[in-house]
Amino acid sequence: MNNKQDQLSKIKLFALANSLAENELDKIEAELDLNLGRIEKKEVQAKSYYLQFSSDYRKEARMMAQHYEVFYCLEKSIRSLVVELMFEKYGENWWDKIKEEIRKGVDLNIKREEESGFTIRSEEKIDYTTFGELSQIVTANWDAFETLFKRGQRSFQKIMTNLNQLRGPIAHCCPLAEDEIVRLELTVKDWFRIME
Repeated sequence: MNNKQDQLSKIKLFALANSLAENELDKIEAELDLNLGRIEKKEVQAKSYYLQFSSDYRKEARMMAQHYEVFYCLEKSIRSLVVELMFEKYGENWWDKIKEEIRKGVDLNIKREEESGFTIRSEEKIDYTTFGELSQIVTANWDAFETLFKRGQRSFQKIMTNLNQLRGPIAHCCPLAEDEIVRLELTVKDWFRIME
């Protein structure tokens, strides 16, 4: 990795680490009912239908929002990292290095979305892969990633498998158990550790 890209990767890691720190401060403010004055809190204007949901669901949603935010940042940064390192290794046609099965699934997802009439989620094919497929892309093209993930392919796969397991409840609107919240925090730390 050249110096400019190395610096860009460090900036991205710093930004994600900052997001995690902000998330922790948000938790402290919520738990202790404090306002540390870091940001101006905007009052959420509830839609007329929002208050029709049970207060238990609304409370659970607020609690889960912090985990969603962390995972959103993590997943976006992983997708960006995959694109960056694949492009660096293979050039403009890096997508051709992706397994045909994954490329076909992506094409099908794009077609399905185009036919839905909804707004297209992204112009980038990488955004139509599943989280599990991201791990497959890295593993199948390990030579593009081995200098970043110095602890090896097995540690990368283990952490990605754990993250994928933890992603399930977050993505499917189920609360995380207390143990899984701790596991998510530790696994995100492990993610950064494998890049040291």
